[in-house]
Amino acid sequence: MKYFISYSDPHKHFIKVDLLLEDLQSEAIELQLPAWRPGRYELQNYAKNIHQAKAFSKDSEFPLEVKKTSRNTWRIQTNGVSAVTFSFYYYCAQMDAGGCWLDEEQLYLNFICCLPYLPERIDATCEVHLDLPPEYQIACGLKKKGNLLHAKDYYELVDSPMIASASLKHKHYTIGTTHFHIWIQGECQPDWQMVLADFKKFSEEQINSMGEFPEKEYHFINQIVPYRYHHGVEHRNSTVICLGPGEQFNSEPFYNDFLSISSHELYHAWNIIKIRPAEMLPYDFTKENYFNSGFIAEGVTTYYGDYFLVRSKAYSVHTYFQEVNLLFKRHFENFGDANMSVADSSFDLWVDGYIAGTPNRKVSIYVKGAMIALLLDLLIRKETDNKKSLDDVMKQMWNVHGKKSVGYTIEDFQKIAEQLAHKKLKTFFKDFVFGTRPLTDTLKKLLTYVGCQLQIQDAKYESEKTFGFRTVTKEGRTFVELIEPDSPADKVLTREDEIIAVDGTNVSGNLNDLLKGKKSPEVVIHRFGKIKLVTLQATGSKTYFKQYKIVKNEEATEQEKNNFKKWLKQEF
Repeated sequence: MKYFISYSDPHKHFIKVDLLLEDLQSEAIELQLPAWRPGRYELQNYAKNIHQAKAFSKDSEFPLEVKKTSRNTWRIQTNGVSAVTFSFYYYCAQMDAGGCWLDEEQLYLNFICCLPYLPERIDATCEVHLDLPPEYQIACGLKKKGNLLHAKDYYELVDSPMIASASLKHKHYTIGTTHFHIWIQGECQPDWQMVLADFKKFSEEQINSMGEFPEKEYHFINQIVPYRYHHGVEHRNSTVICLGPGEQFNSEPFYNDFLSISSHELYHAWNIIKIRPAEMLPYDFTKENYFNSGFIAEGVTTYYGDYFLVRSKAYSVHTYFQEVNLLFKRHFENFGDANMSVADSSFDLWVDGYIAGTPNRKVSIYVKGAMIALLLDLLIRKETDNKKSLDDVMKQMWNVHGKKSVGYTIEDFQKIAEQLAHKKLKTFFKDFVFGTRPLTDTLKKLLTYVGCQLQIQDAKYESEKTFGFRTVTKEGRTFVELIEPDSPADKVLTREDEIIAVDGTNVSGNLNDLLKGKKSPEVVIHRFGKIKLVTLQATGSKTYFKQYKIVKNEEATEQEKNNFKKWLKQEF
């Protein structure tokens, strides 16, 4: 399959795509555009960006009949010709880590969004011919010769995003025989010496943990935008990361975020790109690929992203604990944990994707998955006196499944973990993976093993602590954002209620002052065009929105301090 991509008037965001198919022998062919993309387990509507789809015979450009057969398939009557060109315009105006963008400064493409394929040729070689300004360079994991990109098959093609621009920043480093490239598009001033040093640290720690790197080259392709944004997508030998605002690049919060997402995406080069659930080997781009092991693919990776940073000393222990506390906050404030297991939530990604959706319905495979990974890591360390850890589980998953292209199930993962822990883990998986048992007690016990404690404190704000609801301010107005089940707020408030007044006083950035010390305040709310008066009734001394933090135990034993050092590879 040969693709020719060109454009004019880049400010309009349209590229022209010509797909040339030769050696055809059928009276009709049907082209397919993927219904989803790996790394985002929800159906997409890429076909909405296709404009003026037409087909011609290669030689005479005689028009051929094109008929849409589904939302993302096209049937072409070949009339017996052996070579056909399918031609269309694609609207590139989605700037995130999984979209396409064209303007006067760059051409950025995720090929899975915009290049249809002939299903019977999905394993055939692919070529992409790019018509670009002469000063442009190309950041891409595919083999390239000038402006020609080559993929061994369609799977490799659509797992290899690209940026072409004259303003790309580029640095590289080498670990062993693997060459790593860092590409940055956008306005920012990186401290390249620091960036390269930190990237080398976490890359080396990951490779040492897994024993080898799956690819000969790897490309960190970064879109640094001028507004606040955070998104990353993993690929075969690359990642696209979209972060902003670029003017804050060298601030500590932005830079730590940059390291965190980069480490996370690099670990995906093993975990999900190669170590892949059985249901996704190979990917079926025509429909949902249901799987229940998302906590392994995304949760384990989320845990390891920051964990490798502290182990490699790219993060201090203090910075790592800040990230763990953020993980705790996200987990313990997702009240869907009581209603749906992480395995079922993985399956249901295809139902409601990545939006908040119905309140308290399900959990995040990223967040709860990372919590389970932390527990499992500490459990294996405790059971084996630090001789084994989750590292050994993932290395074995790589050797047994990833290297051999053998898909895995949760049961395969559990079996490997049991072998290495020398302990049956049926109850652990039943409770925490397939069930909804709270993690708190087990987390407390296992943190003690590494000289740490789970500190639980009351929430800072009165609305959260006493009444169980969190608010967000939009254009100076106060809205209910989150409610803890069975709290006083749960009895009278709903999400998106606007809080107008408390006991006759207007709310204007002073909600918690107005609620302080009160047990049954009257609250005026605006709900769906109606004004209502409700009463919040505090429930004695019970508090809500507890704050969970990991802290060092000042009374930790020398053995626990030694366990801490073996866990984080830093001094207690």
